[in-house]
Amino acid sequence: MAFTFAFYLFTFALLLMWHPANPIRHTLPQTRWPTADEAAQSVLFQPLKINSITLESRTWVPAMVPWRATEDGSVTRANLDWYGRFAEGRPGAIVVEATGVRDVASGPLLRIGHDRYIPGLRELVETVRRASDGHTRLLIQIIDFLAVKRRPERGKFFERFFALTERHRHALADAGRDESWLSKGEMEVRDFLMNAPDQIIESVLDERELESLRQGYRERVTDTHLDYIRDLPRVLPSIFAAAAARAREAGFDGVELHYAHAYTMASFLSARNTRPDTYGGARENRVRLPLEVYRAVRERVGRDYTVGVRFLGDEVIEGGNRIDDAVYFSREFARAGFDYLSISKGGKFEDAKQPKVGHAVYPYTGQSGYECMPTTLSDARGPFARNIPLAAAIKHAVNDDGHRTPVVASGGLATFEQCEEILRRGEADIIGAARQSLADPDWFLKIRSGCGEEIRRCTYTNYCEGLDQSHKQVTCKLWDRVDLDELGVSFSDDGRRRLLAPRWER
Repeated sequence: MAFTFAFYLFTFALLLMWHPANPIRHTLPQTRWPTADEAAQSVLFQPLKINSITLESRTWVPAMVPWRATEDGSVTRANLDWYGRFAEGRPGAIVVEATGVRDVASGPLLRIGHDRYIPGLRELVETVRRASDGHTRLLIQIIDFLAVKRRPERGKFFERFFALTERHRHALADAGRDESWLSKGEMEVRDFLMNAPDQIIESVLDERELESLRQGYRERVTDTHLDYIRDLPRVLPSIFAAAAARAREAGFDGVELHYAHAYTMASFLSARNTRPDTYGGARENRVRLPLEVYRAVRERVGRDYTVGVRFLGDEVIEGGNRIDDAVYFSREFARAGFDYLSISKGGKFEDAKQPKVGHAVYPYTGQSGYECMPTTLSDARGPFARNIPLAAAIKHAVNDDGHRTPVVASGGLATFEQCEEILRRGEADIIGAARQSLADPDWFLKIRSGCGEEIRRCTYTNYCEGLDQSHKQVTCKLWDRVDLDELGVSFSDDGRRRLLAPRWER
């Protein structure tokens, strides 16, 4: 049964995710784990100061969404257990999942858009401190997002969401060479379109309407005909600043502004941001709001509070940002005073695969999503350390400007040798490992203790990503069916998987 369930999720993830043509199945890299003395002498386990906090090591657990909050975004016992379990492995830092800055519905994802969330978040901070015996620093990633609707049934789209105009009537008349469409009743037009062939639909609907029909309606930062989209530059700085102040009040060591992937702030940075105001078009306009948000946050939380940023080294979409854009932004961020730069890649809506009817589009199914979380089914380059050149280019550019802003690298980082070489070559300052940390929350501690051979190594099949895509509580196939009869095990909502990795018995 365990094999069947794991195989189903693996197959599901593979079917829905983009993969390179003629992919190669890569094996996990061979490695020699260090002794405790060797680990103690390594760069990976040296301290690093970031503003007023000091990491005991260069080890970092990036933000991951576990789908464990309440429907209104409050902290649950499952959230506390999740972060407490990572803290037991004593990484230098943990970044709490993308947490919404606005008090709007977002499903079982954490929020920080109101003071009522502070007590739960404070308990989360205290849980991590206890579980790590004070060794791990805790930051929280704060995010804004725009509306994304589920893909509608065709009938519902033309009945409820389609706004019939004279342009559509003329397009129908031209397509069928039938002028009667100019005067037919609205219901007759809608009924026809509900059953019309794709060729007619494509000639009548514009690009955004086709997207709403086939992918689901999605707001963009360029929708300036909508008052609240046009006003985002006016309102978002204070919203982010208030969220950061709540994070400080709750006891977090810092905040990470989420400027990556498919969400609002990344969309302002994107080369596809063609807003006609001073917040779109040229790079200096696209970076304007991200810098204004940072300044508002900094003014609210003070110079002594750690404020970092997660952004993209490459959007991996047609017409999107590339590394030269990222280098420009990194220089602006370092000059503005960000305390660290965390580099990601891809994860965009623009190239996502078509969702099933009734499901929302998921930004990690296209090529950009693959590059964000590459699997062992890859091209000749393989999935391991695939994104390091982006972090290295950004670090070198920032350093060349005279800044020593730490850079966090991530993406298929899975062995001590790999991580240590990246640090020694000066390609990054901190090693972020999400999927390997999920596979074994104790892996950094095991390396440090000279017990590397006991590490449960991630196989990079993206089983966890398949669960995330299905909005299921995220676990790892390597442990979610292990020791289910263990005393005190907590189970997923379906009762089929354990929610936490087994504890390491030293």
